[in-house]
Amino acid sequence: MDQPLDTFRSSTWGWLRGTLAGWGTVALVPVALLLTAVAPPEIGRWPLLIAGLAFGIVIWKWFESLAARYDICPDRLIVREGIFIKSLDEVELYRVKDVRLDFSLINQMAGIGTITVTSSDETTRGEPLILRHVERAAERREELRRLVETARQKRRVREIDMMHEDY
Repeated sequence: MDQPLDTFRSSTWGWLRGTLAGWGTVALVPVALLLTAVAPPEIGRWPLLIAGLAFGIVIWKWFESLAARYDICPDRLIVREGIFIKSLDEVELYRVKDVRLDFSLINQMAGIGTITVTSSDETTRGEPLILRHVERAAERREELRRLVETARQKRRVREIDMMHEDY
């Protein structure tokens, strides 16, 4: 197996600082703790439950990040998923049709993005492979595009789009 040129996971820290959902989760903790400190006793402990929910969401996102790892090799993108039940899948780079990068204004400020890989490989035939909350996403996308072109040249493969025209 080829040695990976780059290995990465989705970023929990990137999600926290680079999405509105992350900002909202972070904001829940101090608001809930403040409500606990200043609220009258008849309100009960629901603010602490909100803070616990926020911590639970962060833990959940952290486990999601741990569950998937991506290795970019010279000829393929390897996707390793799972914590208890694991799977390994590969996308041959010469089969990649498109590598797309999406990011919001908040994502840009946090330096994260979503990379979408579309290919003729069985892994992505039904739907594209989506790599969410990726640190240095623009740089990784450009590297992936360069490797796709190199893999195509090495195998002497060309991409031809066929369109059916109804008259």
